[in-house]
Amino acid sequence: MNKGCRYGTHRVIEPKGTLPQPAQKLDNTMSIYDNEVLIDVKTLNIDSASYTQIRQACSDDAEKMKNMIISIVDERGKMQNPVTGSGGMLIGTVKEIGPNFPDRKLKVGDKIATLVSLSLTPLKIHEIVKLEAEHDQVDVKAEAILFESGIFAVLPNDLPEKLALAALDVAGAPAQVDRLVKEGDTVCIIGGGGKSGVLCCYQAMKNVGPHGKVIVVEYSAENAQRIIDMKLAHHVIVADATNVMEVYGKVTAITGERGCEVVINNVNVPSTEMTSILITKGQGLIYFFSMATSFTKAALGAEGIGKDINLIVGNGYAKGHADLTLNILRESPEIRGLFEKLYV
Repeated sequence: MNKGCRYGTHRVIEPKGTLPQPAQKLDNTMSIYDNEVLIDVKTLNIDSASYTQIRQACSDDAEKMKNMIISIVDERGKMQNPVTGSGGMLIGTVKEIGPNFPDRKLKVGDKIATLVSLSLTPLKIHEIVKLEAEHDQVDVKAEAILFESGIFAVLPNDLPEKLALAALDVAGAPAQVDRLVKEGDTVCIIGGGGKSGVLCCYQAMKNVGPHGKVIVVEYSAENAQRIIDMKLAHHVIVADATNVMEVYGKVTAITGERGCEVVINNVNVPSTEMTSILITKGQGLIYFFSMATSFTKAALGAEGIGKDINLIVGNGYAKGHADLTLNILRESPEIRGLFEKLYV
């Protein structure tokens, strides 16, 4: 059995010398190296920005979407949308474990969710079994490779697999909210009615306490109503986050010109960077969880209007994020019910 690099560089075909995520093409031969795990894949959860782009490019035609996903994987050896650069995650069953894989607790037959992006995961799709244009979970017959450095979670027994997958796909967002939001803060969550947004709202409401304030900006009136019904925000604004001045006016009507201490951006479309920046107070912070974010626009845009604020890149991993997110589903019957309706 061949010896592999901890970070998966042995799988990079081109360009040589880089890591699997920025690579253009990976070796998706499903014969494992000594430090890898082979996974029998059941479901892919394509990330929201990528899936939205695929839907739009295929005009919501499920067959065209299947063909597009298969063509991406055939070309790249991984599910990395060439437009958004992003991937998603997967659930499946452990099929084989290399002798030098470091986690000795993992066993063949364990059902796991990978907590690293599909944009760096060697993947081979044999068949797309089920794809519905409105849902970003795609059932497949496929195999994938987890590197030595790859993080994962063994699926819990008390939650349905697809429910856990839906939550774990965005687990980094509520975990970062828990780190960043303090008691008494005024927080705005842009895209608060989607999957990551709902979890972020719950955690933000928990953190700000009785004297803080949570504001949601949501494009969809239906999704906005969810937030109102579940009492997950103090104020809900229905607006298009790409319309900078409209959102700025509505948010500052609540906060005053000072704006928000923390802004969490969860949208799945481009061009919401300046909206986030404009509603953030000086020396406040923005967490860009959205993979549709242009960090060039964000950095130069903040500079251009003289805003001294902290811009945080959306890292999907935070220590303890899986447990925190799954516990939200256990603590909140309303959120669990919503996720079961949408994803199970």
